Amino acid sequence: MKQAITIDDTILHFQHVRKTSEQICSLLQTEDYVVQPVAEVSPPKWHLGHTTWFFETFLLKVYAPHYKEFDPTYNYVFNSYYESIGARVIRTDRGNLSRPTVQDIYRYRRYVDEAMVTFMQENASNAKIIDLIILGVNHEQQHQELLYTDIKYILGHNPLLPAYQTDYPRNLSTSEKEEMIVVKEGIYEIGYRGDGFCWDNELGRHKVYLAQFEISSMLVTNGQYLEFMEDGGYQNFNHWHAEGWDWIKQQHLVSPLYWHYIDGQWMHYTFRGLEPVHTDTPVCHVSYFEAYAFAAWKGMRLPTEFEWEVASPNFDWGLRWEWTESAYLPYPHFSKAPGALGEYNGKFMVNQHVLRGASEVTPIGHSRNTYRNFFQTNQRWQFTGIRLAR
Repeated sequence: MKQAITIDDTILHFQHVRKTSEQICSLLQTEDYVVQPVAEVSPPKWHLGHTTWFFETFLLKVYAPHYKEFDPTYNYVFNSYYESIGARVIRTDRGNLSRPTVQDIYRYRRYVDEAMVTFMQENASNAKIIDLIILGVNHEQQHQELLYTDIKYILGHNPLLPAYQTDYPRNLSTSEKEEMIVVKEGIYEIGYRGDGFCWDNELGRHKVYLAQFEISSMLVTNGQYLEFMEDGGYQNFNHWHAEGWDWIKQQHLVSPLYWHYIDGQWMHYTFRGLEPVHTDTPVCHVSYFEAYAFAAWKGMRLPTEFEWEVASPNFDWGLRWEWTESAYLPYPHFSKAPGALGEYNGKFMVNQHVLRGASEVTPIGHSRNTYRNFFQTNQRWQFTGIRLAR
Protein backbone atom coordinates (compact mmCIF):
# COMPACT_ATOMS: atom_id res chain seq x y z
CA MET A 1 0.00 0.00 0.00
CA LYS A 2 1.35 3.41 -0.99
CA GLN A 3 2.29 5.61 1.97
CA ALA A 4 0.50 8.97 2.04
CA ILE A 5 2.61 12.08 1.55
CA THR A 6 2.12 14.47 4.47
CA ILE A 7 2.06 18.25 4.30
CA ASP A 8 5.36 18.26 6.18
CA ASP A 9 6.87 16.14 3.38
CA THR A 10 5.51 18.59 0.81
CA ILE A 11 6.94 21.59 2.67
CA LEU A 12 10.35 19.96 3.02
CA HIS A 13 10.38 19.05 -0.68
CA PHE A 14 9.36 22.59 -1.60
CA GLN A 15 12.11 24.08 0.56
CA HIS A 16 14.72 21.66 -0.79
CA VAL A 17 13.91 22.48 -4.41
CA ARG A 18 13.90 26.21 -3.73
CA LYS A 19 17.27 25.96 -1.99
CA THR A 20 18.72 23.89 -4.83
CA SER A 21 18.02 26.66 -7.37
CA GLU A 22 20.00 29.07 -5.24
CA GLN A 23 22.81 26.57 -4.75
CA ILE A 24 23.18 26.28 -8.54
CA CYS A 25 23.70 30.05 -8.68
CA SER A 26 25.95 30.21 -5.63
CA LEU A 27 29.10 29.75 -7.75
CA LEU A 28 28.27 32.78 -9.91
CA GLN A 29 29.54 36.33 -9.63
CA THR A 30 26.87 39.03 -9.53
CA GLU A 31 27.72 40.06 -13.10
CA ASP A 32 26.99 36.52 -14.32
CA TYR A 33 23.36 36.78 -13.19
CA VAL A 34 22.39 39.41 -15.76
CA VAL A 35 23.88 38.21 -19.07
CA GLN A 36 21.74 37.12 -22.03
CA PRO A 37 23.97 36.23 -25.01
CA VAL A 38 21.11 34.99 -27.25
CA ALA A 39 17.31 35.00 -27.15
CA GLU A 40 17.07 31.35 -26.06
CA VAL A 41 19.21 31.93 -22.97
CA SER A 42 17.70 33.75 -19.99
CA PRO A 43 19.79 35.50 -17.32
CA PRO A 44 20.09 33.37 -14.16
CA LYS A 45 18.43 36.04 -12.04
CA TRP A 46 15.39 35.91 -14.34
CA HIS A 47 15.00 32.17 -13.67
CA LEU A 48 15.16 32.82 -9.91
CA GLY A 49 12.52 35.51 -10.23
CA HIS A 50 10.26 33.64 -12.65
CA THR A 51 10.06 30.47 -10.55
CA THR A 52 9.13 32.64 -7.55
CA TRP A 53 6.55 34.52 -9.62
CA PHE A 54 4.97 31.17 -10.51
CA PHE A 55 4.13 30.38 -6.87
CA GLU A 56 3.02 33.95 -6.18
CA THR A 57 0.84 34.19 -9.29
CA PHE A 58 -0.82 30.79 -9.43
CA LEU A 59 -1.14 30.11 -5.70
CA LEU A 60 -0.72 33.01 -3.30
CA LYS A 61 -2.50 35.72 -5.30
CA VAL A 62 -5.37 33.35 -6.13
CA TYR A 63 -5.89 31.31 -2.96
CA ALA A 64 -4.38 33.31 -0.07
CA PRO A 65 -6.88 36.13 0.63
CA HIS A 66 -4.57 38.14 2.90
CA TYR A 67 -1.43 37.84 0.79
CA LYS A 68 0.17 41.15 -0.20
CA GLU A 69 1.95 41.10 -3.55
CA PHE A 70 5.71 41.74 -3.19
CA ASP A 71 5.92 44.15 -6.14
CA PRO A 72 3.12 44.66 -8.72
CA THR A 73 5.65 45.34 -11.50
CA TYR A 74 7.10 41.84 -11.17
CA ASN A 75 4.20 40.31 -13.09
CA TYR A 76 5.40 42.22 -16.16
CA VAL A 77 9.05 41.32 -15.51
CA PHE A 78 8.76 37.60 -14.72
CA ASN A 79 5.82 36.36 -16.77
CA SER A 80 7.32 34.06 -19.39
CA TYR A 81 4.75 33.28 -22.08
CA TYR A 82 1.35 33.21 -20.35
CA GLU A 83 -0.83 35.38 -22.56
CA SER A 84 -3.79 35.17 -20.18
CA ILE A 85 -1.73 36.60 -17.27
CA GLY A 86 -1.03 39.90 -19.01
CA ALA A 87 1.73 41.91 -20.68
CA ARG A 88 5.35 40.85 -20.19
CA VAL A 89 8.90 41.78 -21.07
CA ILE A 90 9.70 40.14 -24.38
CA ARG A 91 12.16 37.28 -24.12
CA THR A 92 14.96 39.02 -26.01
CA ASP A 93 14.89 41.92 -23.51
CA ARG A 94 15.44 39.89 -20.33
CA GLY A 95 19.13 40.79 -20.46
CA ASN A 96 18.25 44.48 -20.22
CA LEU A 97 16.78 44.03 -16.74
CA SER A 98 19.51 45.56 -14.63
CA ARG A 99 16.66 46.20 -12.20
CA PRO A 100 15.32 44.53 -10.15
CA THR A 101 18.74 43.73 -8.75
CA VAL A 102 20.00 40.28 -7.83
CA GLN A 103 19.64 41.29 -4.19
CA ASP A 104 16.02 42.34 -4.83
CA ILE A 105 15.24 38.95 -6.35
CA TYR A 106 16.68 37.04 -3.41
CA ARG A 107 14.53 39.21 -1.10
CA TYR A 108 11.56 38.35 -3.32
CA ARG A 109 12.31 34.64 -2.99
CA ARG A 110 12.52 34.83 0.80
CA TYR A 111 9.27 36.79 1.00
CA VAL A 112 7.34 34.33 -1.16
CA ASP A 113 8.90 31.25 0.47
CA GLU A 114 7.82 32.40 3.94
CA ALA A 115 4.31 33.07 2.67
CA MET A 116 4.20 29.69 0.92
CA VAL A 117 5.08 27.72 4.06
CA THR A 118 2.25 29.36 6.00
CA PHE A 119 -0.06 28.90 3.01
CA MET A 120 0.76 25.18 2.74
CA GLN A 121 0.14 24.64 6.44
CA GLU A 122 -3.25 26.36 6.16
CA ASN A 123 -4.26 24.31 3.10
CA ALA A 124 -2.90 20.90 4.05
CA SER A 125 -6.16 19.13 3.19
CA ASN A 126 -6.89 20.95 -0.08
CA ALA A 127 -5.97 18.45 -2.80
CA LYS A 128 -6.28 20.99 -5.62
CA ILE A 129 -3.83 23.36 -3.97
CA ILE A 130 -1.38 20.58 -3.11
CA ASP A 131 -1.46 19.48 -6.77
CA LEU A 132 -0.65 23.05 -7.86
CA ILE A 133 2.25 23.19 -5.39
CA ILE A 134 3.64 19.93 -6.80
CA LEU A 135 3.26 21.38 -10.30
CA GLY A 136 5.16 24.48 -9.21
CA VAL A 137 7.96 22.41 -7.71
CA ASN A 138 8.32 20.41 -10.93
CA HIS A 139 8.26 23.66 -12.90
CA GLU A 140 11.15 24.95 -10.78
CA GLN A 141 13.08 21.72 -11.36
CA GLN A 142 12.72 22.30 -15.10
CA HIS A 143 14.22 25.74 -14.60
CA GLN A 144 17.07 24.27 -12.57
CA GLU A 145 18.10 22.35 -15.67
CA LEU A 146 17.68 25.52 -17.71
CA LEU A 147 19.85 27.36 -15.20
CA TYR A 148 22.66 24.90 -15.87
CA THR A 149 22.26 25.09 -19.65
CA ASP A 150 22.04 28.89 -19.63
CA ILE A 151 24.98 29.32 -17.24
CA LYS A 152 27.07 27.07 -19.47
CA TYR A 153 26.13 29.14 -22.52
CA ILE A 154 26.88 32.41 -20.71
CA LEU A 155 30.29 31.31 -19.46
CA GLY A 156 31.05 29.27 -22.56
CA HIS A 157 30.65 32.38 -24.71
CA ASN A 158 32.65 34.61 -22.42
CA PRO A 159 35.95 35.27 -24.28
CA LEU A 160 37.87 34.07 -21.20
CA LEU A 161 35.94 30.76 -21.06
CA PRO A 162 35.87 30.78 -17.25
CA ALA A 163 35.10 27.59 -15.34
CA TYR A 164 31.78 27.32 -13.53
CA GLN A 165 33.04 24.65 -11.12
CA THR A 166 36.63 23.43 -11.35
CA ASP A 167 35.82 20.19 -9.52
CA TYR A 168 32.64 19.47 -11.52
CA PRO A 169 32.46 15.66 -11.66
CA ARG A 170 33.91 14.00 -14.75
CA ASN A 171 31.99 10.75 -14.55
CA LEU A 172 30.43 10.46 -17.96
CA SER A 173 32.89 8.14 -19.73
CA THR A 174 31.36 5.07 -21.31
CA SER A 175 33.20 1.79 -20.92
CA GLU A 176 30.77 -1.03 -21.55
CA LYS A 177 30.65 -2.75 -24.94
CA GLU A 178 28.13 -1.42 -27.44
CA GLU A 179 25.49 -3.81 -28.74
CA MET A 180 22.31 -3.55 -30.75
CA ILE A 181 19.23 -4.43 -28.73
CA VAL A 182 16.49 -6.20 -30.71
CA VAL A 183 12.88 -5.27 -29.97
CA LYS A 184 10.33 -7.61 -31.50
CA GLU A 185 7.43 -6.55 -33.67
CA GLY A 186 4.28 -5.99 -31.70
CA ILE A 187 1.69 -3.72 -30.17
CA TYR A 188 2.95 -1.72 -27.19
CA GLU A 189 1.43 0.75 -24.76
CA ILE A 190 2.89 4.27 -24.64
CA GLY A 191 2.44 7.05 -22.09
CA TYR A 192 2.46 7.62 -18.37
CA ARG A 193 0.83 5.11 -16.07
CA GLY A 194 0.70 5.63 -12.33
CA ASP A 195 -0.59 7.98 -9.65
CA GLY A 196 2.46 10.23 -9.29
CA PHE A 197 3.21 13.51 -11.02
CA CYS A 198 3.56 13.78 -14.78
CA TRP A 199 3.06 16.51 -17.37
CA ASP A 200 -0.13 16.63 -19.39
CA ASN A 201 1.72 15.77 -22.61
CA GLU A 202 2.59 12.32 -21.17
CA LEU A 203 -1.06 11.43 -20.62
CA GLY A 204 -3.36 9.60 -22.98
CA ARG A 205 -1.77 6.17 -22.64
CA HIS A 206 -2.38 4.38 -25.91
CA LYS A 207 -1.30 1.45 -28.06
CA VAL A 208 1.13 1.70 -30.97
CA TYR A 209 2.28 -0.88 -33.46
CA LEU A 210 6.05 -1.17 -33.89
CA ALA A 211 7.83 -3.18 -36.54
CA GLN A 212 10.88 -5.07 -35.30
CA PHE A 213 13.84 -2.75 -34.77
CA GLU A 214 17.26 -2.58 -33.19
CA ILE A 215 18.53 0.18 -30.93
CA SER A 216 22.02 0.83 -29.59
CA SER A 217 22.78 0.13 -25.95
CA MET A 218 25.15 3.11 -25.97
CA LEU A 219 25.07 6.80 -26.78
CA VAL A 220 27.26 8.04 -29.62
CA THR A 221 30.63 9.16 -28.21
CA ASN A 222 32.80 12.17 -29.00
CA GLY A 223 35.26 9.81 -30.65
CA GLN A 224 32.63 8.40 -32.98
CA TYR A 225 31.41 11.88 -33.80
CA LEU A 226 34.99 12.97 -34.55
CA GLU A 227 35.16 10.21 -37.15
CA PHE A 228 32.08 11.73 -38.80
CA MET A 229 33.70 15.17 -38.77
CA GLU A 230 37.03 13.90 -40.11
CA ASP A 231 35.24 12.04 -42.89
CA GLY A 232 33.81 15.34 -44.11
CA GLY A 233 30.43 14.92 -42.45
CA TYR A 234 29.80 18.68 -42.35
CA GLN A 235 30.85 19.06 -45.99
CA ASN A 236 28.76 16.28 -47.57
CA PHE A 237 25.21 17.34 -48.34
CA ASN A 238 24.12 13.71 -48.80
CA HIS A 239 23.86 13.22 -45.04
CA TRP A 240 21.66 16.22 -44.34
CA HIS A 241 18.08 17.34 -44.65
CA ALA A 242 17.87 20.30 -47.05
CA GLU A 243 16.95 22.62 -44.17
CA GLY A 244 19.79 21.26 -42.06
CA TRP A 245 22.27 21.70 -44.91
CA ASP A 246 21.17 25.32 -45.40
CA TRP A 247 21.44 25.88 -41.65
CA ILE A 248 25.02 24.64 -41.22
CA LYS A 249 26.11 26.66 -44.26
CA GLN A 250 24.48 29.84 -42.97
CA GLN A 251 25.98 29.30 -39.50
CA HIS A 252 29.37 28.08 -40.82
CA LEU A 253 29.25 25.06 -38.50
CA VAL A 254 31.83 22.26 -38.52
CA SER A 255 31.45 20.80 -35.00
CA PRO A 256 29.12 20.56 -31.99
CA LEU A 257 28.48 23.59 -29.81
CA TYR A 258 31.39 24.53 -27.48
CA TRP A 259 34.02 22.77 -29.63
CA HIS A 260 37.13 24.74 -30.67
CA TYR A 261 40.01 23.65 -32.90
CA ILE A 262 43.14 25.03 -31.23
CA ASP A 263 46.73 24.31 -32.26
CA GLY A 264 45.79 21.17 -34.14
CA GLN A 265 43.59 19.73 -31.40
CA TRP A 266 39.86 19.70 -30.73
CA MET A 267 39.01 21.29 -27.39
CA HIS A 268 35.60 21.85 -25.83
CA TYR A 269 34.20 24.08 -23.12
CA THR A 270 32.95 22.21 -20.06
CA PHE A 271 31.86 23.34 -16.60
CA ARG A 272 35.50 22.84 -15.62
CA GLY A 273 36.65 25.23 -18.35
CA LEU A 274 38.31 24.51 -21.69
CA GLU A 275 39.55 20.92 -22.01
CA PRO A 276 40.63 18.47 -24.71
CA VAL A 277 37.70 16.54 -26.15
CA HIS A 278 37.40 13.21 -24.32
CA THR A 279 36.74 10.63 -27.02
CA ASP A 280 34.93 8.12 -24.79
CA THR A 281 32.38 10.62 -23.43
CA PRO A 282 28.91 10.80 -25.06
CA VAL A 283 28.74 13.63 -27.59
CA CYS A 284 26.73 16.60 -26.37
CA HIS A 285 25.17 19.84 -27.61
CA VAL A 286 24.20 18.67 -31.09
CA SER A 287 21.07 19.69 -32.96
CA TYR A 288 18.50 17.34 -34.45
CA PHE A 289 19.97 18.22 -37.85
CA GLU A 290 23.41 17.01 -36.72
CA ALA A 291 21.99 13.91 -35.02
CA TYR A 292 20.13 12.99 -38.21
CA ALA A 293 23.19 13.59 -40.39
CA PHE A 294 25.41 11.45 -38.16
CA ALA A 295 22.87 8.62 -38.25
CA ALA A 296 22.64 8.85 -42.03
CA TRP A 297 26.46 8.76 -42.29
CA LYS A 298 26.43 5.56 -40.20
CA GLY A 299 23.76 4.03 -42.42
CA MET A 300 21.33 4.06 -39.53
CA ARG A 301 18.61 6.34 -38.13
CA LEU A 302 17.27 7.90 -34.95
CA PRO A 303 14.62 5.98 -33.00
CA THR A 304 11.07 7.25 -32.81
CA GLU A 305 9.96 8.37 -29.37
CA PHE A 306 7.76 5.26 -29.15
CA GLU A 307 10.65 2.93 -29.99
CA TRP A 308 12.78 4.74 -27.41
CA GLU A 309 10.17 4.38 -24.65
CA VAL A 310 9.56 0.70 -25.32
CA ALA A 311 13.29 -0.11 -25.47
CA SER A 312 14.41 2.13 -22.60
CA PRO A 313 14.22 -0.53 -19.84
CA ASN A 314 16.96 -2.40 -21.75
CA PHE A 315 19.66 0.29 -21.67
CA ASP A 316 21.04 2.97 -19.38
CA TRP A 317 19.75 6.46 -20.07
CA GLY A 318 19.95 9.84 -18.38
CA LEU A 319 23.28 11.35 -19.47
CA ARG A 320 21.90 13.18 -22.50
CA TRP A 321 18.54 14.24 -23.81
CA GLU A 322 18.27 12.00 -26.87
CA TRP A 323 16.91 13.25 -30.16
CA THR A 324 14.15 11.12 -31.66
CA GLU A 325 12.66 10.99 -35.13
CA SER A 326 9.25 12.05 -33.77
CA ALA A 327 7.53 15.37 -34.20
CA TYR A 328 6.09 16.81 -30.99
CA LEU A 329 2.38 16.06 -31.30
CA PRO A 330 -0.47 15.44 -28.84
CA TYR A 331 -1.33 11.95 -27.66
CA PRO A 332 -4.90 10.68 -28.23
CA HIS A 333 -7.54 12.57 -26.23
CA PHE A 334 -5.07 15.28 -25.20
CA SER A 335 -6.78 18.44 -24.02
CA LYS A 336 -5.35 21.62 -22.58
CA ALA A 337 -6.22 22.49 -19.02
CA PRO A 338 -8.46 25.55 -18.57
CA GLY A 339 -6.89 28.91 -17.80
CA ALA A 340 -3.28 30.00 -17.90
CA LEU A 341 -1.84 26.62 -16.93
CA GLY A 342 -3.35 25.21 -20.11
CA GLU A 343 -0.72 27.19 -22.02
CA TYR A 344 2.05 25.06 -20.54
CA ASN A 345 2.56 22.40 -23.24
CA GLY A 346 -0.23 22.26 -25.78
CA LYS A 347 0.49 25.49 -27.63
CA PHE A 348 4.05 24.34 -28.41
CA MET A 349 2.99 21.23 -30.32
CA VAL A 350 4.20 22.46 -33.70
CA ASN A 351 7.57 22.60 -35.50
CA GLN A 352 9.43 20.78 -32.71
CA HIS A 353 11.02 17.36 -32.25
CA VAL A 354 10.77 15.15 -29.18
CA LEU A 355 13.77 14.36 -27.00
CA ARG A 356 13.63 11.47 -24.55
CA GLY A 357 15.59 10.56 -21.45
CA ALA A 358 17.25 13.12 -19.18
CA SER A 359 20.70 14.68 -18.81
CA GLU A 360 23.54 15.06 -16.36
CA VAL A 361 21.91 18.27 -15.10
CA THR A 362 18.36 16.95 -14.76
CA PRO A 363 17.36 17.15 -11.07
CA ILE A 364 17.26 13.87 -9.18
CA GLY A 365 13.73 12.50 -9.13
CA HIS A 366 12.66 14.53 -12.15
CA SER A 367 13.22 11.79 -14.77
CA ARG A 368 10.76 9.33 -16.30
CA ASN A 369 10.98 7.22 -19.43
CA THR A 370 7.65 8.76 -20.49
CA TYR A 371 8.94 12.37 -20.16
CA ARG A 372 8.57 14.23 -23.47
CA ASN A 373 11.04 17.06 -23.86
CA PHE A 374 10.87 19.09 -27.07
CA PHE A 375 12.94 21.61 -28.98
CA GLN A 376 13.28 23.13 -32.42
CA THR A 377 15.49 21.14 -34.77
CA ASN A 378 18.36 23.67 -34.77
CA GLN A 379 18.73 24.03 -30.98
CA ARG A 380 22.04 22.91 -29.42
CA TRP A 381 22.35 24.61 -26.02
CA GLN A 382 20.51 21.83 -24.19
CA PHE A 383 22.48 18.70 -23.13
CA THR A 384 21.46 16.78 -26.25
CA GLY A 385 22.98 13.57 -27.59
CA ILE A 386 22.47 10.71 -30.04
CA ARG A 387 21.37 7.07 -29.82
CA LEU A 388 21.14 5.11 -33.07
CA ALA A 389 18.54 2.66 -34.31
CA ARG A 390 17.87 0.60 -37.41
